[in-house]
Amino acid sequence: MHRPNPFSTATLHHIPSLISRSPLLRCFPVVLLVLGLFALSPTARAVDPPPDGGYPNENTAEGDFALFRLTSGSNNTASGFQALYQNNTGKGNTASGSEALFSNTTGIYNTADGFLALLRKCCAVREHNRQRQHGQWC
Repeated sequence: MHRPNPFSTATLHHIPSLISRSPLLRCFPVVLLVLGLFALSPTARAVDPPPDGGYPNENTAEGDFALFRLTSGSNNTASGFQALYQNNTGKGNTASGSEALFSNTTGIYNTADGFLALLRKCCAVREHNRQRQHGQWC
């Protein structure tokens, strides 16, 4: 006589696998790819403060530590390493060159052009200086 086999595939019912049906498992490689591309994107890296302007009160700075101590000053333009470095409330100043108008804190409407131009002026009003010789102090 023929005895039924309890391990026969005909008598077993298919038990679904929860892992094979998981939508998270199917989407996981896509999510990893998107995150990887986003991390490598050049626009994902932020710079603070943003280059070429973007400062509050119509201020513009370009160069390492330019307008570094700015608080409420307005309409200032600093171009060069540490240009208008100490400026906090000064307004309408233009500094072009390394450390130009470095010590200016509250001065208004000053223009300094060149390396170390008006370096030690802190509170001047309407001064203009073009520093052309390397290493001279104003």
